[in-house]
Amino acid sequence: MHWLLYLPLLLLLSLFALSNMADVQLRLWPLDLAWEAPLGIAVLTLCGIAFLLGALVAWTAGLGHRRRAREMANAARLLEAELSGFRTREAQAQRAANLGRLAAPAA
Repeated sequence: MHWLLYLPLLLLLSLFALSNMADVQLRLWPLDLAWEAPLGIAVLTLCGIAFLLGALVAWTAGLGHRRRAREMANAARLLEAELSGFRTREAQAQRAANLGRLAAPAA
C-alpha cells in the first residue's frame, strides 16, 4: 500500500534525472578534486547524502529519549512484578481469613 505513495515520487525523481543530462563539474574548494557527472545524477546524489546526514542527526538527537523510555519501561516492569506479588499475598490472606486461620480480634 505504501508503494502507491512512493511511486509518484520515484517517477518524478526519475524524470528529473533524465531531463537534466547535461554534464556538470563539481569541485571541492580546498582540494583539487573535480567530479564530472550529469546534473540530475549529481543533484540527486547530493540530496541523498544530505538526507542521510539529516537522518543521522535526528537519530542521535533521539538517543536520550529512547534511553529514558527504556528505563521507564524497565521501571514499569519492576512495579508490575511488585504489584503482582502484593496481589498474590492479598489473595492468600483472603483465603486464610475465609478458612478461619486468622485469629479474630478480641472484642
